[in-house]
Amino acid sequence: MLTVSNLSLRFGKRILFDDVNLKFANNNCYGVIGANGAGKSTFLKILSGEIDPTTGHVTLATGARMAVLSQNHYAFDECVVLNAVIMGHKKLWNIMQEKEEIYAKADFSEEDGNRASELEAEFAEMNGWDAETDAAQILSSLGITEDCHYKSVKELSGNEKVRVLLAQALFGNPDVLLLDEPTNDLDVETILWLEAFLADFPNTVIVVSHDRHFLDSVCTHMVDIDFSKINLYSGNYTFWYESSQLALKQRGDQNKKTEEKRKELQSFIERFSANMSKSKQATSRRKMLEKLTVDEIKPSSRRYPGIQFKQEREAGDQILTVENLAAQAQDGTVLFKNISFSINKGDKIAVLGKSGLTTTSFFEIITDNATPTQGDFKWGVTITKAYLPNDNSHFFDVNLNLIDWLRQYSTEKDETFIRGFLGRMLFSGEETFKNCKVLSGGEKVRCMTSRMIMTGANMLLLDEPTNHLDLESITAFNNALIDFKGTVIFTCHDHEFVQTVANRIIEITPNGIIDKMMPYDEYITHPEIKALREKMNK
Repeated sequence: MLTVSNLSLRFGKRILFDDVNLKFANNNCYGVIGANGAGKSTFLKILSGEIDPTTGHVTLATGARMAVLSQNHYAFDECVVLNAVIMGHKKLWNIMQEKEEIYAKADFSEEDGNRASELEAEFAEMNGWDAETDAAQILSSLGITEDCHYKSVKELSGNEKVRVLLAQALFGNPDVLLLDEPTNDLDVETILWLEAFLADFPNTVIVVSHDRHFLDSVCTHMVDIDFSKINLYSGNYTFWYESSQLALKQRGDQNKKTEEKRKELQSFIERFSANMSKSKQATSRRKMLEKLTVDEIKPSSRRYPGIQFKQEREAGDQILTVENLAAQAQDGTVLFKNISFSINKGDKIAVLGKSGLTTTSFFEIITDNATPTQGDFKWGVTITKAYLPNDNSHFFDVNLNLIDWLRQYSTEKDETFIRGFLGRMLFSGEETFKNCKVLSGGEKVRCMTSRMIMTGANMLLLDEPTNHLDLESITAFNNALIDFKGTVIFTCHDHEFVQTVANRIIEITPNGIIDKMMPYDEYITHPEIKALREKMNK
């Protein structure tokens, strides 16, 4: 369906990727992965024709149609929502416009009649009469209610615009679908719908995402950008990650015989294939792992941060008590009220909210950075806290290199000691002299994580810890929280992160809280809880 031949992309002396030869087939979903800056989004732009490669070419099968999730959230502001979706099928939309122009003519000629007849035949062949209904169904499935379908796009909120653009890409059953971070700004119900849609999608999907659960749910293959090469692997993200880690471990095991290593890899493939066959995920339906040979498994060059949270002092039994807490937005909108709960030692609590403003306001209040409109909270006397805020910009508004930046927060000022903490976060050598004002979003989060590790706190407060991080850093952070012996309160949009860390869910609503001791997957799929969530969030 889509072929990449002898592709390369260079910026001056820098080679982003070289000698790429790939074939993307129908009935498969390809997840594009790679470290930050590897060129994932750039590769999608080459596939779509937005960027020209240095050498090589991309070939789309004759007559096939490609759809791309637009990253310009303002491109369709003047359009009616329903029309913006149908515009995703450019040929159909052009036919509709030409038909309207012909039928609007006052002096309708015989030539116009013949052209209109041709257009009507094409229109019917494309199921044009169902276009508005199909577009409306996709919009409704993505949470855009019918009362919004005839508004202009500019009247919608930012996250509603994202959903309209996603509906535009999905509309009309494209032969090739390119999606760059499609789950951004989507709630969990909409993401689950999108996962189910793509799992049943019969054509070709190529997606960039940092959401591991999403990649596992929809992908049949991983497209790995590494060492300036792009390699194609069978299986979903978890299979790629675990197999590459196993191959890396084996490469370092000099004492093990080659045949023993092959048996270990083959056993891993068979075990993973068996697990997939019991799953409803896309990978289980579509060929693959049982046909994989051990020679296809290769170690990755990825570097994972060394994140380890260790509490210097074990907490007592009194952790945190919250009583009748309430907060409002600046415009007076009630974010939450009647929030009362207490935390048990060792709880790992995922805090959910209708919006990021809700959860951030809650974290800012319990860390004494904001004042509630009502209520109170009390920390236990043995609690030492480490807080990772969503907005960390004010921490880096200083003219310091990374060593001096981290030294501010350490009682031990020795440079070797400071470098040790930076090194765990993959800052080494000359990088440690970089000015903190020029750091990327992901680098800032890694610096803030170094600061947290240094405290030895027994209570971690995390507001969207995975924002700006690459998959390797997310995985390392995830594993660190699973291993942490203290107490954690966090909010996060990464499904896998929440499912594997949290043993308790607290959802903050405008009308109180829902507080359940259960895994995340059970919480979001439980029928009674789903009904209660809808009621409480009204």
